[in-house]
Amino acid sequence: METKLLQTTSVKNQQAEEKPIILIVDDAPGNIQLLAGLLKHSYQIKVATGGLRCLELAQADPQPDLILLDIQMPDIDGYEVCRQLKAQDKTQKIPVIFVTGKDQAADEELGLTLGAVDYITKPYSPAIVEARINTHITLKKQSDELRRLAMRDQLTGLYNRHFLIDVANKRMSQAHRHQQALCLVMVDVDHFKAVNDEYGHTVGDAVLCEVADVFLEKSRAEDVVARFGGEEFVILLDACGLADAMEKAELLRQSLESRRIQGVAVTASFGVAQFAAAGESFTELLNRADEAVYKAKNNGRNRVEEGA
Repeated sequence: METKLLQTTSVKNQQAEEKPIILIVDDAPGNIQLLAGLLKHSYQIKVATGGLRCLELAQADPQPDLILLDIQMPDIDGYEVCRQLKAQDKTQKIPVIFVTGKDQAADEELGLTLGAVDYITKPYSPAIVEARINTHITLKKQSDELRRLAMRDQLTGLYNRHFLIDVANKRMSQAHRHQQALCLVMVDVDHFKAVNDEYGHTVGDAVLCEVADVFLEKSRAEDVVARFGGEEFVILLDACGLADAMEKAELLRQSLESRRIQGVAVTASFGVAQFAAAGESFTELLNRADEAVYKAKNNGRNRVEEGA
């Protein structure tokens, strides 16, 4: 009965891929079939017949948008599953609804205290279950959009400065703890003021957006690409040593130089710095990369320099 994904049709079209994902967790196949049959037309359905499998699927991409969780299961109970979901950064924002036969007020109070958004007791009305799920999916979408807006640059869609600083501190801590290399690349588009003055700010904005696209195209999924401000960009390279970071920056430099963006020849100056790990702050790392950018500009622009 346990599968990774129950498809509502044999064709995976784009519309189906955009449906929210609901993870149903119950050790009784009949309960899973009942809920899946009720929800399959509006949602993608994942199922798990135990708590451990639920935790695995909640971590896997694409993550569920909502979890329907039974309490009594053979491995670990739903309460403990909820505790673990809410204790992990990657899963704590996934709303959990308990769907259970435990109907005492104390059971419901415990479930809500652990972080569940709702508590539905069996036997239940299918119409009410569907309405509650729709409500919490809507709230989840609104919450996701607010978080997205809070961490994204409005013009380019890249991560913004606030998000970069937050994630950089976490990545630096991890790099220090696991003794892994980490590098930061700072980029400043050359003569950008002249682009605005000659072609106007509309073209200037379009240039920044296309520069951002180039950086995203050439980056790994784990890289953090951010607009730092104005025509400045920062790329955080996790598990990447200085030699590889210099090579990556040179690839980006060549990619910009080789194309005309909005009919304009665009180049940039790059500064690369490796995290020293010995108590270095993000500000200190950033300053070293920034100094390397100034060095690149002083040496003729459109080049990559290493931070001291």
